[in-house]
Amino acid sequence: MHRLLVPLVLLLVALASVAGGAVWFIQRDRQALVEQFGRDRQAQLEEAASGVARSLEDLGDNLRFASELLAQPGSLADHHNELRALLESVGQYRAIAVLGPDGEERLFLVDHKSRHLPREAVHPPALTDTARQALTAPVGHVIPSHPIAGASSGWMRVFAIRIDSDLPGGGGAIAILVDTEPLFAPLRMVTVEENTRLLLLGAHGTPAPMSDPALAAWHRRLEDPEGKLVPGLRTLVARMRAGAAGTLRLNEAEATRLGLGAADAVATFRPLRMRGEASWSVATLSSTSALRAHERTLVLRLSLAALLVAVVLVAFGAYVVLANRRAVALQERLRHAARFAHLHEKTQKILDHIPTGILALDREGRIRDVNQALRARLPATAVGSPLPDAFPTAPAAAVQRLTALVLAARDKGAVRSLHGEPLSLFNDKDQFNVHAVPLEHGDGEASTLLVLEDLSNVRMLEDQLLRAEKLATVGVLAAGVAHEIGTPLGIIRGHAEYMLQKVGGVEHPQGRGLNAIVTQIDRVSRIIRQLLDLSRLQPARAGVVPLAAVVRGLQELLDVEAERRHVHFELDVPERLPSLAADADQLQQVLLNLTLNACDACSAGGHVRLSATTCMAGDVQAVEIRVQDDGRGIAPEHLHQVFDPFFTTKKRGQGTGLGLSVVAQIVRNHGGQVGVESEPGRGTVVTLRWPVAAASGWEERHAV
Repeated sequence: MHRLLVPLVLLLVALASVAGGAVWFIQRDRQALVEQFGRDRQAQLEEAASGVARSLEDLGDNLRFASELLAQPGSLADHHNELRALLESVGQYRAIAVLGPDGEERLFLVDHKSRHLPREAVHPPALTDTARQALTAPVGHVIPSHPIAGASSGWMRVFAIRIDSDLPGGGGAIAILVDTEPLFAPLRMVTVEENTRLLLLGAHGTPAPMSDPALAAWHRRLEDPEGKLVPGLRTLVARMRAGAAGTLRLNEAEATRLGLGAADAVATFRPLRMRGEASWSVATLSSTSALRAHERTLVLRLSLAALLVAVVLVAFGAYVVLANRRAVALQERLRHAARFAHLHEKTQKILDHIPTGILALDREGRIRDVNQALRARLPATAVGSPLPDAFPTAPAAAVQRLTALVLAARDKGAVRSLHGEPLSLFNDKDQFNVHAVPLEHGDGEASTLLVLEDLSNVRMLEDQLLRAEKLATVGVLAAGVAHEIGTPLGIIRGHAEYMLQKVGGVEHPQGRGLNAIVTQIDRVSRIIRQLLDLSRLQPARAGVVPLAAVVRGLQELLDVEAERRHVHFELDVPERLPSLAADADQLQQVLLNLTLNACDACSAGGHVRLSATTCMAGDVQAVEIRVQDDGRGIAPEHLHQVFDPFFTTKKRGQGTGLGLSVVAQIVRNHGGQVGVESEPGRGTVVTLRWPVAAASGWEERHAV
């Protein structure tokens, strides 16, 4: 054993020495590699930028050539033709404007590709403003503009130059609207390599659209306190604005902030001149991650080669001893992991299938998980957000109560509850039982469970039970009233009519009293009949009923009633609406009741409107019928009672409170929905959502 130990130690020392020497040589040559990397990038940038510089020089030469043409004697027509030839021969030119020495526009030309555009697109204010700046510039000096505001891209620029002429009335300035994107297209070839970013500064020192978005964003923040985080970029931009050329090295921390990766970066930069004028400047920032990766790969290979032998020799002996222990421990760990996974899956399925909503909150109050019953009602971004963000439409006071409940449960280590609270988390009528349950062994992901038990269905069932009890009471009352007083009332009415005829009608002194008896008995009979209709309403026998045809049948009656009440009646029911699944008589009864109620609610000169459109009721197509008036409206505290039997807002003797109850029962029997919105003094809107008949197009046409 001792004989093997000494050679093994010597071997390990030798391998470590070889690996250390290799690393030392690599680190010594690293600076040389970075410098060579910078020279390569500089040459690549020079090659791409030379073509751009030539294009800019050509642009300046064209401007000078055009100014020299305009300085020569000639008519406006001659100058117009010369500039037209220049405009059509260069594809990047969009428009040319010529100003006189007084700053007033003399000529304006647009290339044939831009003639269909509006004038403001090819004649922006910058065209004239830049030309007026050139009037005071030295002769031959090209004036570039800022990026054109409102242009579809950020590449549109104006270049202007002064016209030097000794002719009477000569001089002035010429400006060209140029799409500069094709001029700088060769620069895209320098960004094809990974981890290479481009920064292109315009003549006014602002980034052009070709610049990398991250670099452009940091450029805007250079004057802010955050600009101190990127001193290398500040230096680079300062040199670019000064028209310098060269290379600059950025450290790893700054390169990471600029999005170049976790390695040093090399910046190469040079100006793009227009005959001695530093109008533009371009820079590339390239990460040296490839060099570092190469270096690390070499070091890793040498280290692995050295360690491999040592690991094999040492590990082989230890493997036999540890393999058995590891196998036993691994089996036990797998068993515990499988058990834990099973319990986790079981718990998750139980929570997902509980009809009560459950939120899991961490110690910071952020939502870590939501069960299936509540997931669909929360925003998609709820998981990971604070508790208030999960209920964006809820009142702030309701969310504060939930937050306080969670904090109280966590501080006390006991369950805290709210029972039957109107929290309005999702809509105005929500009521919940809320329980905050602290977890004794919270793992950081979930420390508290917030249980939301929605009582809306319970309240709805209670309302339905109460309504059923009212209807049962009405049915018993109606049957008793109809049986006990129906026949006597008929006899009394018959005798009253007979006596009215005998005395000669209402003109007789006793005739008015007899007529009042008949009228009041008729009113009592109508009330009994409405009670019987309400208690005996049978399930609807739905057929294919065109809504427009039903409304046309009612229109004459509705017009007469509206005229009698001095109300303006408006009808908006398209003929092409889908047919309804309805009992035609009951549908007519619903529309008549609603429209007459709306007329009764309006004063003289009021407006009533009956309209219909298609809509979706859940996943089913339906027709939405709206009856709207601008009458006196309904108080908010009475809105929930409007469909109850015997409830009415009319004066005593003008209504029984049974009409809307019958309407609601008919609509529900047809599988529809009814709702009411009202504001005192502003009017009322009753909305019906009636299912569409499942009939073919032929059946609908035939029914119409």
